Amino acid sequence: MLDQFGRDIRYLRVSVTDRCNLRCRYCMPEEGVEWVPHSAILSYEQIVRLVGAAAQLGVEKVRLTGGEPLVRKGLAELVREIKHIYGIRTVCLTTNGLLLADQLPALLEAGLDGVNLSLDTLDKAQFAALTRRDGLAQAMAGLEAALAAPGLTVKVNCVPSGENDSQLVPLAALARDRDLTVRFIELMPIGLGSSLTRRTEQEVLARLEEAFGPAIPCPQDTLSGPSRNVTFRGFQGKVGFISALSHQFCASCNRVRLTATGFLKTCLQYDQGVDLKPLLDSGADDHALLEAMRQAISHKPAHHHFDGAHEARDEGRNMNQIGG
Repeated sequence: MLDQFGRDIRYLRVSVTDRCNLRCRYCMPEEGVEWVPHSAILSYEQIVRLVGAAAQLGVEKVRLTGGEPLVRKGLAELVREIKHIYGIRTVCLTTNGLLLADQLPALLEAGLDGVNLSLDTLDKAQFAALTRRDGLAQAMAGLEAALAAPGLTVKVNCVPSGENDSQLVPLAALARDRDLTVRFIELMPIGLGSSLTRRTEQEVLARLEEAFGPAIPCPQDTLSGPSRNVTFRGFQGKVGFISALSHQFCASCNRVRLTATGFLKTCLQYDQGVDLKPLLDSGADDHALLEAMRQAISHKPAHHHFDGAHEARDEGRNMNQIGG
């Protein structure tokens, strides 16, 4: 489906829970987290119905997120149901990896196409400091399990925050001998992320070229999102950059988000969109759902304004609550 600016919306990120087994400093507070009641969370049946409607509007790729999606029971069955929806080509998962090794066989059998593993450091002590949990060994076990799975697309997502500068080169080096993409995602000034230091694409790339030599550009895959990928001499994999602030890509944005509570969110910065759960709970028919989604997507904002002044409709929740 085309929005009012002619962007073809083909990618839906679906948050299945706001809960997480880590407390990453840019995402969640250490204590006092107020969880959404289970009664307010979309059921799997409701998620499947909404993804089916999105597919009718042209969505081809679905990514399951959280919080941490693997803390919700039965996720493999949701993957299976979504894979059976006509028009959906790809179903992927973003995870911190702690529970991945155990659940991956069922996810693969259900048809999972790809895994993005969030990993900001390879140092055990730093991992514990950044996530407030001791989980590096489990995350690395999840990564190795994913890399061993035939045909599974594997990406590592790192947020350079000024606190993991020493780890940028070691993380990128994961792609030297492995068929994966290590992506550096600029810190978004949303929620707790607003108080941390951001490292730009230019800063990170300079560090990597100092270590590995000149970057070699790679072809762009539009369905895979806004990552600008490069590689280095001798690398088997790739290094990517998702730089929403220093290299704004709003003009080519092809995604919308569905929160765990059923709000179709059309831009990460703004709280605008449409709340679909009341429609589902009231027994609305498919036509009503499609029309509500069509109207929200049509009015997707032209761009974010993270580098400007605060506006009344800016998002005020933390990333775990909006399925960032």
